[in-house]
Amino acid sequence: MNPILSTLQYWLVNHPKILYFSWTPGQTFGSTQQFLTVTVATYLFLTFLLPRIPLPSSLRRPHILKPITALHSLTLFLLSSVMALGCILSVISHTGRRNLHHIVCFPPNTPPSGPLFFWAYVFYLSKILEFGDTLLIIWSNSIQRLTFLHVYHHATVVIMCYLWLSTSQSLFPVALITNAMVHVVMYYYYLWCAMGVRPKWKRLVTDCQIVQFVFSFAISGLMLYYHFTGLGCSGIWGWCFNALFNASLLALFLDFHAKSYAYKKAALKNKRL
Repeated sequence: MNPILSTLQYWLVNHPKILYFSWTPGQTFGSTQQFLTVTVATYLFLTFLLPRIPLPSSLRRPHILKPITALHSLTLFLLSSVMALGCILSVISHTGRRNLHHIVCFPPNTPPSGPLFFWAYVFYLSKILEFGDTLLIIWSNSIQRLTFLHVYHHATVVIMCYLWLSTSQSLFPVALITNAMVHVVMYYYYLWCAMGVRPKWKRLVTDCQIVQFVFSFAISGLMLYYHFTGLGCSGIWGWCFNALFNASLLALFLDFHAKSYAYKKAALKNKRL
């Protein structure tokens, strides 16, 4: 095996903390329903409260806000990259012992342990870290960016990730990899914006998110086929929540996409006239 690949395999799959990880309700940090409820409720409460608290204009100055935004974006860009790579290597390792069927459809009563669930746990915690996106929007006084789509997405995705772990939900490795890769693109874009450069490919971020949702529905068809023609797939009720959430997000993203770029096309057309 290539030395670099071998090193990555050890640190992202075979390290004892990863290889022997186990999600244990009441023992693993963040594994209780109380933690989930308090976390989401606190996020929603602060999102409602903080915009109503005036901040001194000195705290909104670019030389203070931009470095913090850049650091936040860089952190999530790197973390998303590591999560995507770690889960891909874990999937490859997993399929080496079994087959694709077990990646798309976990056997019933699969315990939430091992490398795949370790990366699901990191992904779950990263979604709480992403609450910083909302804080930075409020801090910068860009309240127009604080849309229902933004708040709904950030609050509900934490619940979705919790269900991945608590129900040993089938198909989450595919969702994790695709979502993490989209976030690599998204936070790379935000990083450049924070450094004062606005790339021309902003639309690519929204397009990637829409493609991700469409792909998730397509691969879900295969999982449902395995579920109803075999012994069943683990975490099917968690998947139902995931599917409804993705459907609602897709509808909201399509509406956002249509309104945003229809407005820009109209503005460009009027400018030319």
